[in-house]
Amino acid sequence: MAGGALLGTSLSTEPGSRKFYVLTSAVAATWTLGGLASGPLHLGREPGPHPPRVRWVDRPRPSVAPVLVGGMAFVAFYGCALLARRIPFLDRAIRRVLRYEQLGSSRSVLLTTLVNGVAEEIFFRGALYAALERKHPVALSTLVYSLTTASTRNPALVVASGVMGVVFGRQRRSTGGIQAPLLTHVTWSTLMLRYLPRLLRARAELPTH
Repeated sequence: MAGGALLGTSLSTEPGSRKFYVLTSAVAATWTLGGLASGPLHLGREPGPHPPRVRWVDRPRPSVAPVLVGGMAFVAFYGCALLARRIPFLDRAIRRVLRYEQLGSSRSVLLTTLVNGVAEEIFFRGALYAALERKHPVALSTLVYSLTTASTRNPALVVASGVMGVVFGRQRRSTGGIQAPLLTHVTWSTLMLRYLPRLLRARAELPTH
């Protein structure tokens, strides 16, 4: 509840303002402290077939595959953004989010986005997932994630949280830890902030006649 309230407030502040960075830092601190206070977190191991004598603890940590998943998720969302330009309320919702990158410091916005992405995985796919592990953890952790994001009153963010929440949750289930969803989250967020603003600027520069 605290994290959701802070998140909603942070995205109602002026882009580039000191208050925005203070509040987003507070959101990240809330998720991180809540996740770490719940108990030990596991990074997980690569899933899939391995030689029968290789124990779970001897499998490598997930690394390349999560980055590729993050890249594929970005391609899918970029395609959706192209379509969303034809739907006024979704186009406005995407622009409301990206104005923080466009009107603020690109590096600072990227940093706070990545820090919050890591913090979200520590809490939602770490502590919360573990607490729900015997009660449909992928579905319920995604539901809570989406309800929390709804505090921003931004339909684009809510849809994204629902879709990516399922992706992150399934990665958590298949690897047994948070490293895979964390890497996917960071990769996806970086590409979204790097290229989606360009798409909107390119549209703004198109002739209107």
